[in-house]
Amino acid sequence: MSDSASDAVSFLPLGNAPQSSAISLYARATAGFDARLDETRALLREAHAEFGDALLQSSSLGAEDMVITALLAELQLPVAVATLDTGRLHAETLALIPQIRTQYGIEVQVFTPVADAVVQFVKTRGENAMYESLALRKECCGIRKLEPLSRMLAGRSAWITGLRREQSANRAEVPFSEPDGQGRTKLNPLAAWSWADVWHFIQTRGVPYNALHDQFMPSIGCAPCTRAIAVGEDFRAGRWWWEDENAKECGLHKAKSNEDLKSGATA
Repeated sequence: MSDSASDAVSFLPLGNAPQSSAISLYARATAGFDARLDETRALLREAHAEFGDALLQSSSLGAEDMVITALLAELQLPVAVATLDTGRLHAETLALIPQIRTQYGIEVQVFTPVADAVVQFVKTRGENAMYESLALRKECCGIRKLEPLSRMLAGRSAWITGLRREQSANRAEVPFSEPDGQGRTKLNPLAAWSWADVWHFIQTRGVPYNALHDQFMPSIGCAPCTRAIAVGEDFRAGRWWWEDENAKECGLHKAKSNEDLKSGATA
């Protein structure tokens, strides 16, 4: 993790001060922000010009993805926005879908796992099997995330994510554009942004965000797999906190074959 990433989480206050907010904790103007913002705007315009209707924003509804959605609306780029509802998301996460519709006039497409597959997994493995082993956690991610993602991206030539280099050591080399291993282009227009940049944009543009960010959850996934972080912990320490650091990916951002995605296999 970069020094700036560590700094982004190290100034969390001790205790949950009731008046604290993610904006007051994280937002600050940093050198070069305007240039990074202009670069991101240019990347989004170029992506739409190149891919047109075959371009999609895959949104986790996290802070970064809310910034991207806001920029698409600002630039009046008619790019489809979609998200995954795994069936285990926090209510605060799902609440952003109507907020996006109200604020930006954008209908978020929602993709859900195959109901029978979820029922069978819970029946045979248990509702909280993800805590029992890495293999079971990845099997759960495969059913609830990877298979729906394959349907989300069907017929698309390119997709936009909110990945940033600062998020974790595993993402430190994230490029602005890369092949996804399945014949599509994956675009990461915020790759060079800092956590402070993300929140400065949210603050100055009035971007809606997940209320759980105010409860010291910088990285938010499914409810059973997300907790608040403590002072000095890494950005993604609250995700799958019971696992080894190197295992902390669900597979959405690792190159896979189409057959892997259809079967729900994970890396």
